[in-house]
Amino acid sequence: MNHSSQYVSKALIATAIFAAPQIYASKNEKQNLEHIEVQGVQSRLQARGILKDSIAKTELIDSEQLKNMQAANLSEAIDKALGIRVSNECSMCGAKRIMINGMKGEHTNILVDGVPLHTMLSGFYGMDSVATAGIGTIEIARGAGASLTAPEAIGGTVNLVSQKPTKSGAELDVAFGNLDYRKISMVAMGISEDDKSTVSVIAQHDSRAQFDGDKNGVSESPLLDNDSLAVTLTHDLSLDTTLKARYGRSQSEVFGGPVIGDTTSSIAETLASVNKGEADSLFVDNDVRNRYIGHPWETAEWVDTQREEWLFTVLHSLDSNLALDVSYANVEHIQDSFYESIDYYAKDDMQFASAKLYYTLNNQHLITMGFDHRDEKMRSHTEALANNPLYMSDSFDYSVSGLFIQDTYTPSIDFELAFAIRFDQINADFIANQAVDDEIDETLISPRLDIRWFHHDNWTSRFSVGQGYRAPLSFFESDHGILDAEKGYLVDVHDVERSLGYNYSLNHTADKINATLSIAYTQVDNLASLTHNQSGTPVLGQLTERADVLAWDLAVSYQLTSSLQLGGSIESYQYNDVFKSSFGIAPTEQRASVNLSYELDAWDLSANYLHVPSRDLTDYGYEGYNDQQATQAKQTNVGSYGLLDFKVAYAINKQFELYFGITNALDYNQAEDEDTPIMFDNEGGYDVTYIYAPLRGRQAFLGFDYDF
Repeated sequence: MNHSSQYVSKALIATAIFAAPQIYASKNEKQNLEHIEVQGVQSRLQARGILKDSIAKTELIDSEQLKNMQAANLSEAIDKALGIRVSNECSMCGAKRIMINGMKGEHTNILVDGVPLHTMLSGFYGMDSVATAGIGTIEIARGAGASLTAPEAIGGTVNLVSQKPTKSGAELDVAFGNLDYRKISMVAMGISEDDKSTVSVIAQHDSRAQFDGDKNGVSESPLLDNDSLAVTLTHDLSLDTTLKARYGRSQSEVFGGPVIGDTTSSIAETLASVNKGEADSLFVDNDVRNRYIGHPWETAEWVDTQREEWLFTVLHSLDSNLALDVSYANVEHIQDSFYESIDYYAKDDMQFASAKLYYTLNNQHLITMGFDHRDEKMRSHTEALANNPLYMSDSFDYSVSGLFIQDTYTPSIDFELAFAIRFDQINADFIANQAVDDEIDETLISPRLDIRWFHHDNWTSRFSVGQGYRAPLSFFESDHGILDAEKGYLVDVHDVERSLGYNYSLNHTADKINATLSIAYTQVDNLASLTHNQSGTPVLGQLTERADVLAWDLAVSYQLTSSLQLGGSIESYQYNDVFKSSFGIAPTEQRASVNLSYELDAWDLSANYLHVPSRDLTDYGYEGYNDQQATQAKQTNVGSYGLLDFKVAYAINKQFELYFGITNALDYNQAEDEDTPIMFDNEGGYDVTYIYAPLRGRQAFLGFDYDF
């Protein structure tokens, strides 16, 4: 890692943050002036419902909820959200996958202000590095085709909506805790005197140390160190034209395996220890539950990620019935990594452009039409496997061009219907393959229907059905296939994954109660999955049978008093055997939660308890041993567990707030309370993916929030 660049980056962050409030004078400082509100094109379109699809079912997480959860990154922010699960795919590198409607992590598309800004590669290590500072709302839309500009979202989309400046000022949030937990964020915003221009500068640093629950010298949860910076500028050229530019930069470092200060002194020493060769044994008595005695590199996984992203949008109202929205984004994602002696470097460049035209045909029909184009090039290499004939680079070229049209029909105030259809040309080429033609060259038609029906003042139904697709292009889906230096790695992908999904929800809202029942069914053809050829070489292939999942959930909240709100939810996911065979890590199939929120004078308390019942891991092919001789099998019937989080805040005044909280207050973690995620297979091979429960223990924190 380039430490000098870190210092420069942090200096730039500090300069930008403290300079921002000086750039624009606060209009609130002017007294005794008549206030006349003039709406720009963006505000007018939002008021008419054009910029947000209110028909499709969408869960919202606002900035206040993010604060109550003490969420530093995206995976923490949505981990307990209804219909979403964050899957930990590796105990060493900490790869996180966001699952919606029971689908896999690669079926979720991450948007920023409605524009796809995450590449194929960033879905694995990017979720823990997406800072929550400056996020106004997180919108979670379920189902294939949930976004007109993100058709690859078979499971759904997570849209990070930036906080919009409403006044000039800044907010500082600082917290520290055990296990070297740190979170420091600054949000500075300014508005010009004429209200035509705004600027926001967001910077965040968050980090936490490794966690070793069973104290054997090997971590189950890695070190995580993130730095993020984002600058957003908007300007109203006129009442009809708004320009927006956003620049984001982040750096993330992940290190798992040998515990720093115990079995190794530093990351540098760990990487250099490859020169020592292989130790005679990794653990005392060749048992993963005992003390680690191997060389540091033999269990080490290190991932350094750097991202840079640009986003430009133009919103122009042509007349009272016609508006144009044009966006362009460029993302560069670089991963430099080390997996137990196997080096892997990848650079992923993505460009995305779209143009939407909104046309109000009459009081009943709103037409949305447009096109988008995504071009992604990923290049990877590894020195360790360069001379292995069984290894095939996963470098690829990927492009998709699409046309879409949607009619939002509102015949009455009680009924809304939106019908959309996309036409996409998809090309994907694994450039290291010997084949002359592209692996994927297809033209697809993907329709989607959304209906919202107000049955009564208190009852609302939403129904959607739609098709989606995804090109399986990343080797990380192969469950650490690249780690085997002897067997290599191969890719055998020739079709897009094709899905059909149905979603229904029924909502009841009264004076004090709000309840929603949701049901979703999704089926997928050509689902990507890890297989092995006759030589035992891992192959990223595709299933020939159809996979499907039925998901349902019920959420209820009740305002008991003016100060106290209680809530609860239950969720269930039922996979067929085909879908189960594709998972490397067993997903959570059922869970339930209760929560409360209490406000009294200057005090604010929020708490959440999540319960996951016992389950049988054999349904997902779990088989492993604690000893290298394969005589002591790991348990497959695992117990239930509960996670309790809470946070207490006290407002000293309108500007300054102190808070204290604990995540996982009951201190449950798999390695200490159940079994280590480290395992040996029946051939004596070592792996780190016997995961079925949380891998990090109790985290206490103390902090303050200051507005100025």
